[in-house]
Amino acid sequence: MSEERPRPPRSQSDWETSYAQGDVEQMPWFYEALDHDVERALDRLGVGRGRFLDLGTGPGTQAIAMATRGFDVTGSDLSASAVTKAQARAQKNGAAVRFVQDDILASRLEGPFDLVLDRGCFHVLPPERRADYAKTLARLVAPGGHAFLKTFSVNQPGQEGPYRFTPEMIRSIFEGDFVVRSIDESVYHGTLSPLPIALFSVLARP
Repeated sequence: MSEERPRPPRSQSDWETSYAQGDVEQMPWFYEALDHDVERALDRLGVGRGRFLDLGTGPGTQAIAMATRGFDVTGSDLSASAVTKAQARAQKNGAAVRFVQDDILASRLEGPFDLVLDRGCFHVLPPERRADYAKTLARLVAPGGHAFLKTFSVNQPGQEGPYRFTPEMIRSIFEGDFVVRSIDESVYHGTLSPLPIALFSVLARP
């Protein structure tokens, strides 16, 4: 299947170069407002407060949006430059967010968090590390908490960019550690046109 086609993983130095030299507002995943799928999931769950982790925070926009809603927010990213630029954006917006540099595959983060959002980290990881990611995510999410996962869908044309996923793949990876509450087809709001086709999954920690 195309989502499993081998491709060289992006290293920490690759991500660092991208954020150090690039304009974050031109990156494909830049979206200043709270992701529509996250907003709908919060409404459905009736969640308005708690500890929130924005995993792979990048520009920091989702972390900032959640902080303005009253959540206790941490944002993490592999790139030190991403963290620095996100901190500056949060300060400019008057948002209280803790930003830290962290590698989710060798994470030093300490939970638990009531909510974890991954809006683009998981779907760029090597397939052989997906089980490791799921175990780490389960450690970070509090019992009774939720993880929101956004990935490219197998229905997204082409092979460039992140790996593609089907709902069945998401279930097979995460059902050992989470209850899969929902998987909906959606889009990635950002700077690309047309918007990429995505899956948005809500995972519940037993």
